Amino acid sequence: MNRKRSGPASVSASFSAGGWKHSGAVRVLLLLVFVLLFYFSLASRLVPETYDIALNAKSAHDIKAPHQAVDEKATLEAQEKAADKVNPVYSNVALHNELLIDEILVRIDQLNQDDQVTTENKVDIYRGEIPQRLDSFIASFVSVNSGSETYSKSLLEEMQKVIQAQKYSLPEETYYKLPRLTSEQIAEMRPVARDIVRRLVSESLADAETARIKVAELVNGSSLSLKTEREIVQELARFVLTPNKFYDKDATEEAKVQAKQNTPAVVIKQGDVIVKAGQVITQDLYERLDSMGLLKEQKTYWPQLGVLLLSILFVLSFYGYSELTSASSRGSSAKMSNVHLLMLLIICAINLLMMHLVALAHSDRWPNVGFLAPIALGSMLVTLLIDMHLGLVSALLFTVLSSIILNVGQQTVFDFRYGFIAAVVSFTSVLAIHRASQRSSILKAGIMVSLFGSIAVVALMLVEAEPDRIQLMESVGFMFASGLLTAVLVIGMMPFFEMTFGILSALKLVELSNPNHPLLRKLLTETPGTYHHSLMVGNLSEAAAEAVGANGLLCRVGSFYHDVGKTKRPSYFIENQNGGVNPHDKLDPKVSASIIIAHARDGAEMLKQHKLPKPIRDIAEQHHGTTFLKFFYYKAVKQAEQQGVENPWSEDDFRYPGPKAQSKEAAIVGIADSVEAAVRSLDHPTIEQVENIIGKIIKDRLDDQQFNECDLTLREMDKIAQTLKETVIGMFHSRIEYPDDKDLKNRKEAKEQQA
Repeated sequence: MNRKRSGPASVSASFSAGGWKHSGAVRVLLLLVFVLLFYFSLASRLVPETYDIALNAKSAHDIKAPHQAVDEKATLEAQEKAADKVNPVYSNVALHNELLIDEILVRIDQLNQDDQVTTENKVDIYRGEIPQRLDSFIASFVSVNSGSETYSKSLLEEMQKVIQAQKYSLPEETYYKLPRLTSEQIAEMRPVARDIVRRLVSESLADAETARIKVAELVNGSSLSLKTEREIVQELARFVLTPNKFYDKDATEEAKVQAKQNTPAVVIKQGDVIVKAGQVITQDLYERLDSMGLLKEQKTYWPQLGVLLLSILFVLSFYGYSELTSASSRGSSAKMSNVHLLMLLIICAINLLMMHLVALAHSDRWPNVGFLAPIALGSMLVTLLIDMHLGLVSALLFTVLSSIILNVGQQTVFDFRYGFIAAVVSFTSVLAIHRASQRSSILKAGIMVSLFGSIAVVALMLVEAEPDRIQLMESVGFMFASGLLTAVLVIGMMPFFEMTFGILSALKLVELSNPNHPLLRKLLTETPGTYHHSLMVGNLSEAAAEAVGANGLLCRVGSFYHDVGKTKRPSYFIENQNGGVNPHDKLDPKVSASIIIAHARDGAEMLKQHKLPKPIRDIAEQHHGTTFLKFFYYKAVKQAEQQGVENPWSEDDFRYPGPKAQSKEAAIVGIADSVEAAVRSLDHPTIEQVENIIGKIIKDRLDDQQFNECDLTLREMDKIAQTLKETVIGMFHSRIEYPDDKDLKNRKEAKEQQA
């Protein structure tokens, strides 16, 4: 869906009518200047120094690593140590031993019921069959799980070996007791035996004996009353209990492999001394210096290329995101103009210049003077003059740049301290300033930058092992001064950008809301009813816009001007008739509709003549979209029926020409305009009537596809409806009737009767 720009600023159409604003050649030139700006700002910090060194000669300097590198030999040693520390891995195997004891008791029941087998034979059968059933049970489990992904072959082999070693032998007297069991006794024993075994094997058992010790206690606490039953269940439970936790060779080897893989590489950190002065350059050292690009004889330009690519990446990211946000804000066909690019270029140049000037002041006496740099300057200007989202991206960009430029006297590419502080102050400035409506808001934002920046500095200094109090106080002082300096510079530069580039900032919107503006004075003196209506619409639309995250200030100011076209024919609009004669009563419906429809176009033209910014003109032109004037259409239909002729007009002849709302702001003003007019037409509106009116207006516009070209969602429409209802009730409080308790009771009774 296409959208108009709804951010805090846009370039005024009055600025430079020349074609350079959208020239592709100028755009490419500006992007090249951007690349050069970033390249020369970073080259002095990122292009490493090279040395004239010969093999087997002594080094005349301490040579430090320009970047981080992996020490392969030390890394391998660390991986082996990590693997040696891995403990053996034990895996659980779910054997479900309760099935075995149930199977044994079922077999005993079957054999005991066979009268053809003598008791002595039964004893012999039990003596040979029961031990065999455990072996068969284990063998069957191994057969089923062989080749599966659940258990490895080595684990199953280890399981068989351990179970065989811990096998329990039934006492001889138990075999003589088994033939005496009746079916009723076995039926009573089976659930008890299964439950006892299931409970014991639910725990990890490396040694079955630990579980067998608990059997007697569990059997004695069971529901079995006969001693023989308890004794047999106890012995059979001990017999079927096996270990279920075994050494897993494959898992142990995998753990060792993972330990090696998870062992961090041993690195030579950036800034570490590779070669000391006077040290002989061996073959290993020479190759290491060569790999790091520290030999002058290499004559490589890779660092310069790296800085160039980094600069191009910065520009592409910055420009790409700006194009993305501008397209989503102003329509898919719209592009960020060269005016915006030029303004971004100037802002970036100013911010980088400030960083370099502060970096020049670095010395041993003032090691933390970098905190004085007004890093948030660029982000604040971008947020105020262009867009909050682009301001956040610029905050990220300036964070990276500051951590490089302010990194003086350090061997690392980035200084984490300045990067962290820059991130804090930059994002704080954007969040503190993005809804600024007064010049004093800039100073407040500067104070916020000072406070949060100082807190961040204190946090960084305190985490050091032995923080220096003097340096801490100096750093906080520099940081606090940086926030105030940022505010002063922003206040001083804002008029320059507003006048030079014709920017519609939030501060400019406040100025346009001044009742002394010629168009607002004209609206007040010639159409006081429309003026009052516009003020009410402004209150409604601002509240609704803020509820869904749109630009409330733009909605308010746009509402002030949205009906300025009515000043051309004030008496044709009901709010200016004061109960007098309605000229539409004597006019043809099509003529009346044309007069009403024309006010949107007339208003946009008047605003353009007075050089008001395009977002305000868009609201005046789009707040009715392509809505349908039902009243005059049905009036025309009725006249045609009375005259006995076919109606010559279609519904399209009674629609506004559009365009439909292209932004949230235009759509919200259109809804608020209809709501205010509808509620004002009621003599004594009730809360129910207000809710129904708002819901009907939004539903009608939604059904009429008036929101198809803006980015309002259904959830946002619900929020708008709720906010409009609350605001209308507050504005028309004295006119809205509230039902008393009796009315509520009567309505409740009526609903109950209907149900």
